[in-house]
Amino acid sequence: MMKNNARKAHFDPPVFYTSTAVLLLLVLYAVVFPEAATSQFKDLQAWIITNMSWYYVLVVAVILISVIVIGISRLGEIKLGPEHVEPDYGFGSWFAMLFSAGMGIGLLFFGVAEPVMHYLNPPVGATGTVEAARQAMVLTFFHWGFHAWAIYAIVAMILAYFSYRHHLPLTLRSALYPIIGERVHGPIGHAVDIFAIVGTVCGVATTLGYGVLQINSGLNHLFGLPVSSGVQVVLIIVTTILATISVVMGLDAGIKRLSQLNMTLAGILLVMVLLLGSTVYLLQAFVQNFGSYLSVLVNKTFNLYAYEPTDWLGGWTILYWGWWMSWSPFVGLFIARISRGRTIREFVVGAMLVPAAVTLIWMTFFGNSAIHMILDEGITQLGEVVAKDQSVALFQFLEQFPFSGVFSFVAVIMVVVFFVTSADSGALVVNMLSSHGRDDTPLWQRIFWCFLIGAVAIALLLAGGLGSLQTAVIASALPFSVILLVAIYGLVAALRTDTVKRITQSAPVSPISARNPVSWQRRLKNALQLPSLEDVREYIREVGKPAFHEFVDEMQKNGYSARVTESENESVKLEVQQGEEISFVYALYPKVTLKPDATDADKALDDAHDDGSPDTYFRAEVHLYEGGQDYDVMGWTKEQLLTDMVSQYERHLQFLHTLR
Repeated sequence: MMKNNARKAHFDPPVFYTSTAVLLLLVLYAVVFPEAATSQFKDLQAWIITNMSWYYVLVVAVILISVIVIGISRLGEIKLGPEHVEPDYGFGSWFAMLFSAGMGIGLLFFGVAEPVMHYLNPPVGATGTVEAARQAMVLTFFHWGFHAWAIYAIVAMILAYFSYRHHLPLTLRSALYPIIGERVHGPIGHAVDIFAIVGTVCGVATTLGYGVLQINSGLNHLFGLPVSSGVQVVLIIVTTILATISVVMGLDAGIKRLSQLNMTLAGILLVMVLLLGSTVYLLQAFVQNFGSYLSVLVNKTFNLYAYEPTDWLGGWTILYWGWWMSWSPFVGLFIARISRGRTIREFVVGAMLVPAAVTLIWMTFFGNSAIHMILDEGITQLGEVVAKDQSVALFQFLEQFPFSGVFSFVAVIMVVVFFVTSADSGALVVNMLSSHGRDDTPLWQRIFWCFLIGAVAIALLLAGGLGSLQTAVIASALPFSVILLVAIYGLVAALRTDTVKRITQSAPVSPISARNPVSWQRRLKNALQLPSLEDVREYIREVGKPAFHEFVDEMQKNGYSARVTESENESVKLEVQQGEEISFVYALYPKVTLKPDATDADKALDDAHDDGSPDTYFRAEVHLYEGGQDYDVMGWTKEQLLTDMVSQYERHLQFLHTLR
């Protein structure tokens, strides 16, 4: 019975059914009335560009500043999760997954195309000049650099913090908790998650629809496969099937391994372009591009071309800002899912600075090489091809290198794998949004979302509605930006509260009582013996639980609501309610630890789950509301343990007093 209830609890009917219905109606409208949908969406896009460009620019500037300030300030010391938790993934796997989900496919599609297009058609100045080349790279850096990754990072940070630190569902609704409180679990929360699901499915489906054009172009370039809607539908079906297989395999075996594979292939392709191209020129160009980008960062951030109006701003920067924001619920939630256990400062470096740096290196090596071919080597047909069809830009560029067929084939494989990881991670995110933030849902539900994404992409591709849907996705950034600004305010307020508590917990309080102290010989003997799991469990039963109940009895005598609870692993937790304020929590947990002379650390920790490893011992660690405090009370007397509870309670009261 408990198993069935847990399964039902993972499924959120209002969100699941409503979002599915909205998606079907949206697709039906675009399929049945493609011309009307296209016209209306274009009008909406034109209105946003004309009237709301200043707002988009301001919102993205606020996001970038917020991420930087949070990362470098004291707030950056806070963990995205309990204090005792370590990251779920190593840095390499973590970076590969967030990079693949974030914009891996975009680099392949726009790495050559965008710099060349800016070079051929700059916002100001003459085309085809050295100055146009410099400006093209700065603009490309601007669109793909810190701003884009800051948008992803802030959403991921908000979701990870409130989910892992405050035990809220890992869904978009949790971002509003500081503002509307428990109402996130009601209709407002449902509406936010439905909005995120529709945006995610539309965004991933649009990417599949447009991206399949690049796969089709690559296969046509390599094998003469015709470019047609029929071929593209088959390619979407194949991509969806591969993504479904990855979904069935799970996050670690699916997305993780595919992301690592693609990062390896991307590294090979990047090094190839560097070594077989103008190596010294590219290294010089990167240093100069990065310096130019930093020098104009503030100017470009707030530049609306008010004194020299141009259609370029709406066709590039505003569309990019809208696109990054519309994708941020999807990418942000996925990054949050894989970032548990990292400090905020580490998260900002790993999720914004490092990906931005790699992105800029990629854009330099591919974009500068392409411009160099056109400007200095006279390969003008490359520019003509890019201007005519962006989807073949990468393959036409690789044609200028030795072993072009091999590298073009590698590029096609990369595009396919990036699409698989995008569809896979998109299905994972949508599944979590519809299931209270859980990812251990029935298999059919994950497969359903994967196939729905593919079906939406195919329907809109055949109906010619992809352009309309892309505009709709970008327009959805307008209401979401309001939600995001409110969520940033709530995040900063919560982080400041958390920081205050961390400071007050280190303030001087009454020391452990010296009455009936444990002799130094007994303490030394306890340290030398290194307790087993059963020793710690016995201590918790014989000393911890009686002390907890004695503390609760005293609190109840004074009119407070307090209780003691036990878990299956024989840990014990004390909780004191503080009315509308944050409760006081004090718990004891058995924690496995390596002995100083342990030989095989990984095997020892694996074996320790059944208390069968000779290389480990156990500690009775104190946990508060925020998680483990990294100190051991094993061997303390009941009097000492009670005094420590009082000390921690005093710190908690001081924390509450500071907040008032």
